Amino acid sequence: MNLVTDPSEAHRGQLEPHGRVGLRFEPSGTAVRIPAGVTVFDAGSWNGIAIDSTCGGHGTCKKCRIRIADGASPATELDGQAYNEKELAVGWRLACRAQVQSDLVVEEPLLATRPKAATVGVGRQVILRPALQKRYLELDEPTLQDRRTDLERLRNAMEDLKLRVEVDLLRRLPRVLRESSFQVTAVVVDETLIAVEPGDTTESLHGLAFDLGTTTVVSTLLDLQTGTPVAVASKLNHQQPFGADVISRISAAVVDDEALTRLTALARQTLRELAEEVCAEADLDPREVYEVAVAGNVTMTQLALGIDPEPVGVAPFISATRAYPELPASELGLELHPRARATVFPSLGAYVGGDIVAGLLATGMTRDRRLRLFIDVGTNCEIALGSFEQIVCTAAPAGPAFEAAQIRCGMRAAFGAIESLRIRDDELELDVIGEGEPVGICGSGHVDVVAELVRVGLIDSSGRFAANDVAAKQFPRLASRLMTQESEERVFVLHESAATDHATDSVYLAQRDVRELQFGKASIATGWSLLAEELGIDAADIQQVLLAGSFSSFISPASAVRIGLVPPLPLPRIVAAGNVAGEGAKMALLSIQVRHAATAMLSEVDYVELSDRADFNDRFVEQLSFPELS
Repeated sequence: MNLVTDPSEAHRGQLEPHGRVGLRFEPSGTAVRIPAGVTVFDAGSWNGIAIDSTCGGHGTCKKCRIRIADGASPATELDGQAYNEKELAVGWRLACRAQVQSDLVVEEPLLATRPKAATVGVGRQVILRPALQKRYLELDEPTLQDRRTDLERLRNAMEDLKLRVEVDLLRRLPRVLRESSFQVTAVVVDETLIAVEPGDTTESLHGLAFDLGTTTVVSTLLDLQTGTPVAVASKLNHQQPFGADVISRISAAVVDDEALTRLTALARQTLRELAEEVCAEADLDPREVYEVAVAGNVTMTQLALGIDPEPVGVAPFISATRAYPELPASELGLELHPRARATVFPSLGAYVGGDIVAGLLATGMTRDRRLRLFIDVGTNCEIALGSFEQIVCTAAPAGPAFEAAQIRCGMRAAFGAIESLRIRDDELELDVIGEGEPVGICGSGHVDVVAELVRVGLIDSSGRFAANDVAAKQFPRLASRLMTQESEERVFVLHESAATDHATDSVYLAQRDVRELQFGKASIATGWSLLAEELGIDAADIQQVLLAGSFSSFISPASAVRIGLVPPLPLPRIVAAGNVAGEGAKMALLSIQVRHAATAMLSEVDYVELSDRADFNDRFVEQLSFPELS
């Protein structure tokens, strides 16, 4: 069987280190490569091929009819309920049950109904198939002739599922069934029965998605029936007093035996308060939230779960696990439905965590034919490069420069922060958040100010400010802004304070601030250039750059190119992806196949450790300079 559709794809059979197989849909001729074991329904959903279904692939509607035209996919028990023996013999299967274990060609009938879908992430269309589902059941009451147990009645009514039931639910089951005259709603999360509710409650189906950030935590309450956000809230992580970065918090847990307990309690307090806030905003009883998805970096995740993070902070940088078991939401301090379940995103390495896995989902990196570069800019910068054929990732220690944490006049992106700079006719044009008097420089402003001074020549490619005589000759109206402090450090004054004539009391860019940015951008550029070497490609082969994280939305693509933070691509190909970690968490609630795709990344994405590269320091030094202007 030959699934190759064009000569450029003929080499792909040699690029299957992670057990991928070929699947072709007829009559469209669409050919894709997917991890072995994925169902035809999920493969179609991932690749924009809508297969008829009203139940979203749960196996209840039996409408996702496909025929195996070439290859083999054994019939399941559910297939036997949907087809007769003759139909099974000629290859008819349910797409939601047909697993692709080897190369396969399937025929898909014309779509009769349009499945529900939601637009999430970076233009991703997700077919709604949540792990959480509700089914209204009208059960026959027991008689002397029908003496099935209560649980058997439930299981018989949902025979397409292999229900798992915990004893805590069984304690209440007899009373609920009888008080509701055996008319109940079963609440199931991925075939685990978590509740049996009186009457028909199918209209209320809600989940919570968390982006568990080091600085900020974001919570989104989702209506899983429609895929729409009902309420969103964010707040600073209550762990802030223990330090602004993960290393500070790891150190705190190492030095003080009681700090880990405190850090865990603060993380859970943050999650709990956000859950209460979004439920209050939506006027929803928290007990009607049945499922939670959490995406965070490795340290934040382990702290929230009460796992000692010390091994993450010291060589050889080992996390407790890459994949976390499903757990009760109460384990995260959340007061929702008593048996609500929580899914925690897996991690690819000690410093490439679940937030990046969620980001790769939201951007569709593992399903896209384009060669794309993903950069989550921050103190610890996570980088991924590749396409659906192969993806490699790494982490680079960028330092605090991009968050303005250790620059002389640095501040958060709040009122009074300079967020961009333009120089026209030797005059400064500052953009200030809130449009008031500047009081500092935020992270995006730091990048923009340095990039603009590099562009006009007030900072040379080595990162030094122009000499006084050169500045006076070439920039007569700006030269007076170049000053030397008592410490003999040179600065460029961006704004003179109205209250004083002293430069030290004004907003300025110091020579050390330029160096901090150089170190940060050199670390990131070294990271993606080494990943390009791993794939055997040149920077010119990269077709798109995705800048992730809240900070990325404010970085000027032109400035990012000018300082060498990203490859010199045409500016429209450099995209601010935004808070993709939160988007990925939402997708995991909306679609069980997306959640499986997150797990599949553990075998699909290769982690590259930079700390043991003998050539890292030399490559880092090469990247320190700013690109020469053409």
